[in-house]
This record gives sequence, structure tokens and C-alpha cells, in this order.
Amino acid sequence: ISHQRTDWISIHGHICHLLIPVLGPQPCFHSEKDRKHGKEQLLRRQESLIAVALSTAQGFVWAGKPLEAIPAALQALRFSSQVFGSGSVQLVPVYLLLAEASTGTGHLRQAAKYLSQAQWIILQTPDCSAALQSKLHRGLGLFSVAEGNLDQALYHLANDVYLTTAEFGLNSVEVSGGYFHMANIFFRQNKMDAANSLYTEV
Repeated sequence: ISHQRTDWISIHGHICHLLIPVLGPQPCFHSEKDRKHGKEQLLRRQESLIAVALSTAQGFVWAGKPLEAIPAALQALRFSSQVFGSGSVQLVPVYLLLAEASTGTGHLRQAAKYLSQAQWIILQTPDCSAALQSKLHRGLGLFSVAEGNLDQALYHLANDVYLTTAEFGLNSVEVSGGYFHMANIFFRQNKMDAANSLYTEV
């Protein structure tokens, strides 16, 4: 019952009205034009479901409620797999969000599996954008912090900063996240000069 309640609060209360036309029986079309229109309409509804589920999950993560984020992120993963395919690069942000939420709930083994899935997809996508690669490195960096492996975390966060700079420019606001997490690590290591320098950069 508690799982159902969490699931309802997390996502089903938001998407229930969207599920019926997607999961219910599809109408029978008599012409090719109607069939094409029906497929396009179904795709738009599925994409709408993915967007709602993903933004809801992200909202819970930002609010510090990782447990509530997981059911929403799993719905986003389910529909993203149906729409784009299980090896599609569009699944990477969902896997990274699931990894972040799992890390937040203390399920590090599950988080590692999600990160591995994201990493595998990116390795299989030669033309993957630097922005998406940087998100993977940030996810790996934050996971390494949760594991207590600060040197590994700094390695991944440095890659995050490098890739984000390559994509958006040296003084872009997108770079500040990587600097901020690196500064926090240096602060924990009592390397105050490095920490303060990066906080100033942020």
C-alpha cells in the first residue's frame, strides 16, 4: 500500500488522464492517411507523457525527495524505451536521473547499474554531444562522492567541466555546476585555496 501511495503521489496523479488514450485500445483506421495521423497522434501523446514524467522526477530530485522521484523516472524510462528504443541516446538523461535518485536513497548498487546503462549507450553513440557526455561525467562524479572515492570524483568532474566548456564556452553558466561540485570536494579535503578559487569562479 505504501508503494502504491508513493507511486500515486509521485507520478500517477499527474499522468492518469494521459495514460488512457496511450494504453487503451487504439481506433481502427480505414485509410493510410488516417493511420498515419493516428500514429503521429499516439507519438505526440507518448512524448507528452515522457516530458511530464521526466520533469516531475527532476522536480522531486531538486526538492530533495529522491524516493518520490523514482516512480516518475521509471515511467519516463518505460515510455522512452517504447518510443525511441532501448539503446537510444534519448534514454541517457532518464538513466542519469534514476542514478541520482537511487544514490539519494542510498541504493548505490542500483545507481551503478543505471550509470552503466547510460555509459554503454554513450559509448555506442559515436556522435554523442559533448553536453550529454558531460552530464554522464557529472553523474559518475557525484556517484563517486557518495562512494567516498573523492579522487575518482574529481577526475569525472574535471571531465564534466572540460566537456561543458567545449560545448558552451569557458564562461557559460553551465560550467558552474562542475566547478561547484569540485569546490565541495576540495572543501571536504581541507584544500581551502583550491576550494575558494573554484567557489569564486562559480
